[in-house]
Amino acid sequence: MDQFEHVNETTNTDSSGKRKTRCCDAFKMFFVALSFSYICRALGGVIMKTSITQIERRFDISSSVAGLIDGGFEIGNLFVILFVSYFGSKLHRPKIIGIGCAIMGAGSILTALPHFFMGYYRYSSETHDNTSDNSFLTCLSDQTSSFTETPLEVMRKGCEKQSESYMWIYVLMGNMLRGIGETPIAPLGISYLDDFAKEGQSSVYLGALNAVTMIGPILAFLMGSLFASMFVDIGYVDMSSIRITPQDARWVGAWWLGFLMSGLLSIISSIPFFFLPRNPNKPQKQKRKISATSCGLKADEEENQTANLTNKRQDVTLTGFLKSVKCLLINHLYVLYALYTLIASSSYIGSFTYLFKFIEQQFGQTASQATFRLGVIILPSMAGGMFLGGYLFKKLKLTIVGIAKFGLLTSSITFLLHLLYFILLCESKSVAGLTLTYDGLSPVSSHANVPLSYCNSDCNCDESQWEPVCGDNGVTYLSPCLAGCKSSSGNKKSAVFYNCSCIEASGFPSTNFTAHLGECPIHEICKTNYYIYVSVQFLLAVFGAMGSVSHIILIVRIVQPELKSLAMGFHSLIIRTLGGILSPIYFGAMIDTTCIRWSAPTCGSKGACRMYNSILFGKSFLSLTSSLRFVSFIFHFSFLHFLKKKYEVKESKTLENGGKVMNEANLESSNNNKYFEPSATVKETHI
Repeated sequence: MDQFEHVNETTNTDSSGKRKTRCCDAFKMFFVALSFSYICRALGGVIMKTSITQIERRFDISSSVAGLIDGGFEIGNLFVILFVSYFGSKLHRPKIIGIGCAIMGAGSILTALPHFFMGYYRYSSETHDNTSDNSFLTCLSDQTSSFTETPLEVMRKGCEKQSESYMWIYVLMGNMLRGIGETPIAPLGISYLDDFAKEGQSSVYLGALNAVTMIGPILAFLMGSLFASMFVDIGYVDMSSIRITPQDARWVGAWWLGFLMSGLLSIISSIPFFFLPRNPNKPQKQKRKISATSCGLKADEEENQTANLTNKRQDVTLTGFLKSVKCLLINHLYVLYALYTLIASSSYIGSFTYLFKFIEQQFGQTASQATFRLGVIILPSMAGGMFLGGYLFKKLKLTIVGIAKFGLLTSSITFLLHLLYFILLCESKSVAGLTLTYDGLSPVSSHANVPLSYCNSDCNCDESQWEPVCGDNGVTYLSPCLAGCKSSSGNKKSAVFYNCSCIEASGFPSTNFTAHLGECPIHEICKTNYYIYVSVQFLLAVFGAMGSVSHIILIVRIVQPELKSLAMGFHSLIIRTLGGILSPIYFGAMIDTTCIRWSAPTCGSKGACRMYNSILFGKSFLSLTSSLRFVSFIFHFSFLHFLKKKYEVKESKTLENGGKVMNEANLESSNNNKYFEPSATVKETHI
């Protein structure tokens, strides 16, 4: 026999004759390797989330298409999750996890490759020139065109850009490949830990694993913050020639760097698994041999037939697979568990995908600022919450019903905390031509086709141009020309425009009526609300993370032992199919409905959104998230009800059987002694 397959610990004898245990056994080495793979897995996932807005702008696509790209990870996972979960548990689990990590790394690298095949990013797509002074055209009454190129040349360049934008398909393919590689890590890794951990220690290992995993998101947020502040073509262009800043709606950070780094780390994490044994020791938990056809419904009968089953190999054919799936589907507790976790996961996945866009629009934070603060403040609290949850389960020795109650309690608290976000929403910016008339005096009922005003009607402006300027009156104008500005000074980021007739028309007291390049900042109250938002998010993260441990433990306790890997895989399939794939798409489609200004169409199609109705964005985003969580709470409550009912029946049957045995013993004793104690039978009957 292979010594590594059956020996968990190596012992030595010291000089005093005492036996000394080596700490670096195969199981612990597996736990360390799995922790590293979990870190890399989380790193790649969060890098995608933090980069989704950058990808949306770089490839000039809508939020719903960006959601499809994000869902590509789940699509790839969907292809192999069931087969890996079922057949993988019968094979060499560490090696399968290692292969998955290598594939995951290759997918991350593929995601970054389109950057190297595309041309330089042209952020001023309306003029098709990053450095041209055409974008700074001011109001000139004799101006006849906003372009020096013919319409045919403009259309040709626009169509070229449109063909380049289809490069997002390669990003989708890379994310799908990453999803395929990630598939075996969770179901096989967790089942491996649960099989070989000492009795009562699995919850501690799971809590520690989830806590260590938080290193991945922390690194991802720090990397995402750093790369978001770098221009996408850094190292290829002269940065002094770039006039936009991270506050600009057209800014694209170096999104591709994060994928390259996470891909390389994932490949490195795969190496240890190829040197680990299939079984580090004999399983600590003795499992009953339960036929796939019985689904555990006749466990007592099966135990009586153990001798007949010892010579039978477990069925790993497709028939056995289908029978095992049927066992899960007729388990009503498993079905309710899948429903409430599906709806909750849809809320979390969809909201987290666009969380940074939400913070940008509501609180005026750049992607870099939002990413850094969430990573530094929120993620450590999640790590602490997960570790605390695992510790409490061990310390309190909670039963399965107690674990479910704990999960429901934390879900209730997080739902109530989430409702506080509604009072922190900020009003939309004042934008002439979108929310106000161009003279800045009256709000508009519709942002579409706002007519020109007397202050800029003679300027012959290109209304599709997007070069926002902030007037001294606090109103944002879509371009210097539409603001009626007559002259300018400076260049690039420091440009200032003077004698802006629309600012003068708004009645703002000034002498020069100037405007500065860039959108106007949000109100100060919104910045205060942002710090309150982060505080609430901190509490929400702690309680949410504490409850997440209960979900992991429940799924391996409500199914038969030999179905644990399949149960986790099938659950993951449901979450990824209906939650991971669909929720980013319908969240993105909802967000698209709040857009009030799209980038100029190229070849007849709209690009990325330039500006949102922030108050409508916030209400829609939070309402959809809250609705999903409320429905999840209802199913969670139903799950707890049936779980309590099931275990109360089991306990009552156990007490009843114990009572029958005791009564029979007492009656026998009474019959034996009836000649000596005539009243014994009566006494026992009353008992």
